[in-house]
Amino acid sequence: MSPRRILQTVGTAELVTLLLMLVNIVTVHLPEVSRVLGPVHGLAYTATVITAILVMGGRHQVWLLALIPGIGGLLAARVASPEQLERRTLDDGL
Repeated sequence: MSPRRILQTVGTAELVTLLLMLVNIVTVHLPEVSRVLGPVHGLAYTATVITAILVMGGRHQVWLLALIPGIGGLLAARVASPEQLERRTLDDGL
């Protein structure tokens, strides 16, 4: 799996958990759901930022975009140059 694809996957997980938390708050507001989704979203957010830092390939804009909650991971994956990331993967032996 390419680093860009990993960043897209983690970013999608972050966005989905955020949306589920917001839907819970707007509709039924079950504390049990918030108790589970809060840490899961925090973990997904942290994983998105760390993944963006690892695959940024010298471009600071990639990890800075990942700091935006919710859509940052997807934006970072879009900005990341596929050629640069693939070249880095071959160099690192990932």
